[in-house]
Amino acid sequence: MPRFSVIVPAFRVQAYLHACLDSVLAQSFKDYEIVVVDDCSPDACGPIADEYARRDPRVTALHLPRNTGLGPARNAGMGRAAGDYLVFLDGDDTLLPDALQIIADRIDATGGPDVLMYDYARTYWTGRSVRNVLAAHLDEAGPALFRLTDRPELLQLLMVVWNKAYRRAFIEAEGFTFPPGYYEDTPWTYPVLMSAGSIAVLDAVCVSYRQRRRGNILSTTSEKHFDVFDQYDRVFAFIDARPELALWRPVMFRRMLDHFSALFASRDRLPVHSRAAFFRRAAASCRRYRTPGAPVPRRTLLRHGLLRLGARRTYQALSEARRMGGRLRRGEA
Repeated sequence: MPRFSVIVPAFRVQAYLHACLDSVLAQSFKDYEIVVVDDCSPDACGPIADEYARRDPRVTALHLPRNTGLGPARNAGMGRAAGDYLVFLDGDDTLLPDALQIIADRIDATGGPDVLMYDYARTYWTGRSVRNVLAAHLDEAGPALFRLTDRPELLQLLMVVWNKAYRRAFIEAEGFTFPPGYYEDTPWTYPVLMSAGSIAVLDAVCVSYRQRRRGNILSTTSEKHFDVFDQYDRVFAFIDARPELALWRPVMFRRMLDHFSALFASRDRLPVHSRAAFFRRAAASCRRYRTPGAPVPRRTLLRHGLLRLGARRTYQALSEARRMGGRLRRGEA
């Protein structure tokens, strides 16, 4: 049984997949397997995966008969995984040198947590690399193992699957899987962190998160971004089925409003003709799941209130005024 199973879903990332897999195979820590899941990619991802599998017995190439999406592709990879810990790496990202050794050392030092959270840096096409601005939340001071209730500020970090290592026995015992659709990380990451009996942090950059100029699914203009509503339905269904998690409902409500607001504010995600419908769906979700209790910064109170009320035109006017104010301030600087 290897220490790590590194699961790499691959779809239309032929330009980056070599670098991704090379970054794993070049690790100083060698006790791992790689499961590359070719999600019926129309480019050369499948042949690339086969090439690596022929060269190294630690690499398994799994070919799906039809395109399923990122979540189900990860599920397929988990079905083949045999490692103590699951590590997810997207096909256009890379591990930093010695990342697996650092992760393994921290897991050993903290006694084998259910979840280990580590950091990432955004890497731009220019070569510039910028560490996560919330890295201070990964401070290793304090108890080595804790539950989310001890450090709820961790929910402010980017809620993605690939900045954590997961004890496979914990994941399997809880029956966690990824749903289909966009934003599939949302109903995975929140329930996993809320349910974990032990969490640890690692104050080190382990993943280079590639900021692609084009081709990134979540920056594509599409009505698939409406999937976010189904994903939060899943999060609240998970909470409501477990009375002991009720304390997280106000926090999730605020996180949901922030997420909806960020999506609506993005000018390159929602088709123009669907923006009004998105706002209506967001308002309906806010009314359905409204749970006061989590503190809200003063600057977001009005935005959240307008979203709950469905006051789209007022919301847009406020957003535009803030955008213009920001431009003026930058001009004065």
